Amino acid sequence: MRMSRYILIGILLGFILYKSEAVSWFRIYEMFRFQSFHMFGIIGSAIISGIIIVQIIKRRKIKNQEGQEIVIKDKAKTYPRYIIGGFIFGCGWAIAGACPAPMFILLGAGHTVFIVYLIAAMTGTFVYGLLRKRIPH
Repeated sequence: MRMSRYILIGILLGFILYKSEAVSWFRIYEMFRFQSFHMFGIIGSAIISGIIIVQIIKRRKIKNQEGQEIVIKDKAKTYPRYIIGGFIFGCGWAIAGACPAPMFILLGAGHTVFIVYLIAAMTGTFVYGLLRKRIPH
């Protein structure tokens, strides 16, 4: 029962992303070809919202459900992790035509080909877990 609110929020987010065409391959294609502002607007508003929410959490010392203060640690500024990780993520996004969250949404919308990409993404996550200690962070 406790997880039901998170499932409902996920369904609502999926519905919003689907209706806003954020998971549309054509919209993603337009973005990468700089033909439309649509996706840049969605991603930009998500970044701005994230910055504002993180600052509110940090400054107001908001607590989680257990009453503990939420602590968001600063990330290490090691550039190889962002360059290599971003390159791998971007290649996967370009091949699949969708990043991880839309894969679930598109699968739920009946695009069963995304089972293949979902399995590939989960395999990549598993391999990362195996190699984590040996790669730069």
